[in-house]
Amino acid sequence: MKSRKFARVEGKLPGPKASLVVKNTAKFVSPSISRFYPLVVESAHGSLVKDVDGNQFIDFAAGIAVLSTGSTHPEVVQAIKDQAEKFIHFSYTDFYYDNLVELSEKLLPLIPGDGRKMVYYGNSGAEAIEAAMKLTRNATRRPLFLAHSGAFHGRTMGALSLTASKPTQRKGSLPLIPDVVHFPFPYCYRCPWKQSFPECDYYCVDYFKEQYLEKFVNVDEVAAYFFESIQGEGGYVPAPPDYFKKMEFLRKEGVLFVSDEIQTGVGRTGKFLGIEHYGIIPDVVTIAKGIASGLPLSATIASADVMETWKPGQHASTFGANPVAVQAALATLDVIKSEKLMENAKYVGGRAKRRLLEMKEKYEIMGDVRGMGLFLGVEIVKDKKSKARGETEVSRIVDYCFQRGVLVITAGRNTLRLIPPLNIAEDVMDEGLDILEEAIATVNSAAAKA
Repeated sequence: MKSRKFARVEGKLPGPKASLVVKNTAKFVSPSISRFYPLVVESAHGSLVKDVDGNQFIDFAAGIAVLSTGSTHPEVVQAIKDQAEKFIHFSYTDFYYDNLVELSEKLLPLIPGDGRKMVYYGNSGAEAIEAAMKLTRNATRRPLFLAHSGAFHGRTMGALSLTASKPTQRKGSLPLIPDVVHFPFPYCYRCPWKQSFPECDYYCVDYFKEQYLEKFVNVDEVAAYFFESIQGEGGYVPAPPDYFKKMEFLRKEGVLFVSDEIQTGVGRTGKFLGIEHYGIIPDVVTIAKGIASGLPLSATIASADVMETWKPGQHASTFGANPVAVQAALATLDVIKSEKLMENAKYVGGRAKRRLLEMKEKYEIMGDVRGMGLFLGVEIVKDKKSKARGETEVSRIVDYCFQRGVLVITAGRNTLRLIPPLNIAEDVMDEGLDILEEAIATVNSAAAKA
């Protein structure tokens, strides 16, 4: 095996200690949880992860886009320690603590838009979505929601009603909230209308107007339009540049725009929010994942006039805005600013995307490369002409990378997603891409011979 500086794996994975943990986990933990491969973490620092058998991996997954400042960043760890020694919990729904005000003062100016904003804190992305659903219904007194096919907004019952990325996520949970209308996302590589961009002139928007608003959706009954600027679980699919601007006609009808920034937010795309690349200002923003570098925290942010339609007691969370998580979030925002992590995401992600595009020209199974910053997707296909989904091939690439020390995962049915910590160094990223290219080349060669 080729010698590597960062990725070091001895023998076939999982090793003996990891195998035992995997076996015992199956005895006790719900089978509803699926995993990409048998990684059993022992420790992690920066962009490197060690398993219980002593193998070391380059982290292209970041705890599913959560570890924005890398694993165990010293400033985040110190902030957690300092707060834990003061007090760990006191429920902001019934009492007060000052670091919550400090976080709000730092977070809200990062959200685009003029005027006063307010924030509701929860624990997870799904909670942020649930809050946004309740808030927008309350503010508009309307029953309907709009969401996209391919969307992922969470798995709790309300959020799941908006989610439409994989049937298995809904299986056994019906009926859900009935008043959600899904319509196609502008997935340009696999255009649902068999069009080509930009010659299509945003036919997707015309289709929505003609087939939905003119036939069965009363727009004056729509509370909110929920969207991801770049679909995550749907396959790392960015909307075309002016799509959301062209959808803004809905706002004239009183529909609130909710930008789900749970995976695209906190600097991952090179800007604080993914929607900033599209030139519109949403009415509500949901943030989670990377906001506290691994501790559970979410934020639902809205203009004050929307948020203040809620009255005391309408919505709350015992563990939301846990003071330790809040302190971790303060440290996270400080590190993102002081270490210029958004700039790093843009620079290192830009280098990585250019290399992936070069690889795409070499390998028949690389159908599309897309994304922004350190939010990158590579769609794997059987061949470029047919675009047949390479589900078997992408699985083999993921396993090859794991066996050789790179943690990469998938999105959708056949897309590799690259979401390393925002502070990943160039040499670590380059080595990870070297191994990824080996994997793609190997699977590509095998596919060509089949």
